[in-house]
Amino acid sequence: MTSRTSVTRREFLETTGVVGAGLLLGFHLPAGGRFGAAAVGAAPFAPNAWLRLGTDESVLVIVDRSEMGQGVTTALPMLLAEELDADWSKVKIEFAPADKAYANPLFGMQGTGGSTSVRAAWQPLRKAGAAARDMLVSAAAQTWGVDKAECRAERGAVIHGPSRRRLSYGRLVAKAATLPVPQDVPLKEPKDWRILGTRVRRLDTPAKVDGTAEFGIDVKVPGMLVAVIARSPVRGGAVASFDAAKALAVPGVRQVVQVSSGVAVVADGYWPAKQGRDALAVTWNEGPNAQLTSASISQLLAQSADHAGAVARHDGSDPEAALAAAATRYDAAYELPFLAHATMEPMNCTAHVRADGVDVWAPTQFQTGAQGLGAKIGGVAPEQVTVHTTYLGGGFGRRFELDFIQEALETSKAVGAPVKVIWSREDDTQQDQYRPACYHRLRAGLDAAGQPVAWTHRIVAPSIMARVFPNLVKNGIDGEAVEGGVGMPYTVPNVHVDYLMPDTGIPVGFWRSVNNSFNAFVVESFVDELAHAAKRDPYEYRRDLLTKAPRHLGVLNLAAQQAGWGAPLAAGRSRGIAVWKSFETHVAQVAEISIDSDGTVRVHRVVCAVDCGPVVNPDIVEAQMQSAIVYGLTAALWGEITIDRGRVTQSNFNNYRVLRLAEMPRVEVHIVPSSESQGGVGEPGTPPIAPAVCNAIYAATGKRLRKLPIGKLA
Repeated sequence: MTSRTSVTRREFLETTGVVGAGLLLGFHLPAGGRFGAAAVGAAPFAPNAWLRLGTDESVLVIVDRSEMGQGVTTALPMLLAEELDADWSKVKIEFAPADKAYANPLFGMQGTGGSTSVRAAWQPLRKAGAAARDMLVSAAAQTWGVDKAECRAERGAVIHGPSRRRLSYGRLVAKAATLPVPQDVPLKEPKDWRILGTRVRRLDTPAKVDGTAEFGIDVKVPGMLVAVIARSPVRGGAVASFDAAKALAVPGVRQVVQVSSGVAVVADGYWPAKQGRDALAVTWNEGPNAQLTSASISQLLAQSADHAGAVARHDGSDPEAALAAAATRYDAAYELPFLAHATMEPMNCTAHVRADGVDVWAPTQFQTGAQGLGAKIGGVAPEQVTVHTTYLGGGFGRRFELDFIQEALETSKAVGAPVKVIWSREDDTQQDQYRPACYHRLRAGLDAAGQPVAWTHRIVAPSIMARVFPNLVKNGIDGEAVEGGVGMPYTVPNVHVDYLMPDTGIPVGFWRSVNNSFNAFVVESFVDELAHAAKRDPYEYRRDLLTKAPRHLGVLNLAAQQAGWGAPLAAGRSRGIAVWKSFETHVAQVAEISIDSDGTVRVHRVVCAVDCGPVVNPDIVEAQMQSAIVYGLTAALWGEITIDRGRVTQSNFNNYRVLRLAEMPRVEVHIVPSSESQGGVGEPGTPPIAPAVCNAIYAATGKRLRKLPIGKLA
């Protein structure tokens, strides 16, 4: 198995029908342009072309999503290979170019995010494989002059049942390419799967082990220069003036040019570019955020909560009246900080802007955006912009942004050469698009039996969508910001959720599980508060309130059972529980913790139950749950971006720390067998971990944590 192939993008895109004695299947491809006008038929199920079969028996799958460690370069080929009845050992992969034909059907754009990769590909890629299999079987039947019904596909070959004759796919592709693409070929039943649902080895592992996998920072092109950008230390600031003389005096520095984000120092390599930037004399217009602090932002969020927001959910006749009439009322305020993405590979992009076209080499999650930006800056048509997607050294939503791509494009255009822009870790930490800081005010009324009769939740958070996709903000509601809060699953007769979107002056962006990460902490902590107020076991209390949410209840029960909920624990240990639905996947987690004498919280064990619908590869699901737990646990324990005089005070892993190997808990993942609707797995494991840990801390100490990060307990 290999992720390398000699087939070029140009060969794939420009050739149709018989491709050098191979078979190319096109599905709803645009006429003309790079795909040509004579594609082998069309089918109404997808706008993509993913498959090339060669006479050498190779099965090339074009992967139209970005691989950032989440496993799409294995999961997506599995979908196609299953229905194709391919020999998995023959499968190869190549990243798709930027083209509207590769748009994510759940986005309408070519991009990777929202845990949509498998969900979006579940039907189209399986149908593509099934159609190809049907054509190969037809080709074999015609070759033998037998009834097609007597033939079957199996592991990269077609077999004639009565005579046991066998023809490999490689020997059939030329004939199959002359046949029409069939419509709506029946898909396999799960009981007949041979690849889906199994733990096949990942296709990207060999290249990552032997070093041949190309990440963005590995890109080298002829004549390439390297640039480092000086950016305003104050968010929102701009260049007032600069003197390039000292930077140009550094050996290896070629040019100094101003770009929209600051000043680019362009050199023969990274080190002279960085030294040149360090020597550069820049004065900044610090702008309106020069006096901004974390304290002033916190005050703004809290004061905003004093006002009614746009209504996102309203159940029952009168939640306010129900609160007033409740036997007991509970109020709580929760606050969470800005968070950086902290990807292992710092931001980088290589671009070459020419008069006849533009090339972009990038570890990007947003090919459509990169292509459009390249066309705008290069002054060319989008079709003249080629986006070469590399492997991503972590994404978490950060690489959906275009700022690092814009810098490379602008710098290349200014100097007339290919340029790689590289961010330092400090640049990355201090110039991020952060997960929003937010403030939440909740109120609940309980009846005499401790059951909730009213629940109100005011969400105060800057809007990501207002910056990125403002047309999706309707009537004052950013649907992403209230996600999860609106979907609060517990049965309460009177519910009111509203939303306010203050502008803090700090740019915010998509972060793994986005707003679910803070709404889960708030909702699952508050329901835990109500359970204790009612003198009920938190697990049993949740069970009673989830009678109308069977998938929530299913994962909750499984996690509790596997964690031994209610069984005695070792001295000094305690448990907490949380359950959450995000990206159409349901996850419950039980965290087992202890607290050191100095107040340090130790998480020893996390039991995770997940219902994501049909499972493509259990190994990938387990790995993503483990990864999401580490990511969320890091944020819960230490994650915090603070602002002083408009500047981010954190700079690197020394003061924006991540979970270390010795601190890693044992994680057990239990997958619910499910035929329910498909869900994603890249992000849903993150939201429940913070409330599960904080609920365990309460069980141990009686101290309710309503503000993150946890840090050391006093």
